[in-house]
Amino acid sequence: QVHLVESGGGLAQTGDSLRLSCATSGGALTRYSTGWFRRAPGKERELLVTITWVGGITYYEDSVKGRFTISKDSAGNTVSLQMNRLQPEDTAVYSCAIQTAYRSDWSYFGQGTQVTVAS
Repeated sequence: QVHLVESGGGLAQTGDSLRLSCATSGGALTRYSTGWFRRAPGKERELLVTITWVGGITYYEDSVKGRFTISKDSAGNTVSLQMNRLQPEDTAVYSCAIQTAYRSDWSYFGQGTQVTVAS
């Protein structure tokens, strides 16, 4: 059974940086891409950034472009999200998930990690 586990969240001040990690465990998995999502209080979950397993092609949603950077280790078992210049509107639960094929549904969501940015 594959599991994704997020870590690295916490309390930050406006302008601070945090680095989140998404670790994969539990077995072999065919991956097309890994994505980071967030759900702010009272809002729908939104996709922020993605990175493909092959080629490391990235996508950034406009609200985080230039501030957040996604990366993966050489084995692809850990995908990180470097978040710089944090703003109060970045406060949310951040989670990661996997696409097993191009344009397939996102699956294997982790429990998430809370990020709170104080003004």
